[in-house]
Amino acid sequence: MFDLLKILISIPSVSRDEKAKADFLEAWLQEKGCAVQRLGNNIWCVAEGYDASKPTILLNSHIDTVKPTTSWSRDPYKVTEENGRIYGLGSNDAHASVVSLIFTFLKLKDTKQSYNLVLLLSAEEEVSGKNGIESVLDKLPKIDFAIVGEPTSLKMAVAEKGLMVLDCESKGKSGHAARNEGVNAIYKAMDEIKWFQTYRFPNKSEWLGPVNMQVTIVNAGTQHNVVPDKCTFTVDVRLNECYTHQDILNIIEANVQCSVTPRSTRLKPSGISVEHPAVQKFKAMGGELFGSSTMSDQALMPFPSVKLGPGDSARSHTADEYICIDEIISAENIYFKLLDGLKL
Repeated sequence: MFDLLKILISIPSVSRDEKAKADFLEAWLQEKGCAVQRLGNNIWCVAEGYDASKPTILLNSHIDTVKPTTSWSRDPYKVTEENGRIYGLGSNDAHASVVSLIFTFLKLKDTKQSYNLVLLLSAEEEVSGKNGIESVLDKLPKIDFAIVGEPTSLKMAVAEKGLMVLDCESKGKSGHAARNEGVNAIYKAMDEIKWFQTYRFPNKSEWLGPVNMQVTIVNAGTQHNVVPDKCTFTVDVRLNECYTHQDILNIIEANVQCSVTPRSTRLKPSGISVEHPAVQKFKAMGGELFGSSTMSDQALMPFPSVKLGPGDSARSHTADEYICIDEIISAENIYFKLLDGLKL
């Protein structure tokens, strides 16, 4: 696992540019006797002996990474190992999950189980790209349950927030700043931004808490002596399962005067019953459950899923990213123990 992890780190795979890593993994899995299928930079394998009368479990993680920040103190693509840690871009998010799931799949693919098993290594997760997991779901067998490998400190996320990004615009009227002419769009936007800051949606989730809204980008003005006639701002909305995207939009539009345009309504919140057999077995193993505020490919999965993997989400997208060796060992053991003999 560690040799594979180090190779993966050394092959750049920023979102939408994962071909080299997909090429490597396709060949590597074929060498291990897997029947590999591919679409774009997404690759998947179905364990031999597929039986349509059995339920199917999907093991999924992503092979893309974010771009390295300028504050890295070491080469992000040159693997270094120090004090039980492996440093490198993508080590924590999510190559450690990738290798743990691959080796779990290899251990299980030739065993007799009450389910079919599919391994999917997907692209463009970090940007929720159209050529990522969304492009291959209809090519897979019918999936009944999925484990999504992401850094969760080996806790099981039984719920995950959805995302909606809003582009908002407040309109005013231009004029000369010296004569106090016009209507300042910035001042109008300030009232709207204050509403986004202070409004609280009434319905809270047991696992995900309240809906969160953050204004993250503001733009206005052309020069210092012209009253701006337009102010645009962006709002990041993280949904719990109590609301649909349209529910959120209806509430916002009833309370603000600015225009509100969602970029997408496809990234939905997800949740699974704690009575699900996989969740119950994980609890019996001593595992801890939680609700996740960060998003993954779960948002695009129309079937029950959990998020579970080695590493810490707080290390994701940071300089000098690393994974602990013992976290990877524990992850592979937990995945195998959870899946071996599982009955859905």
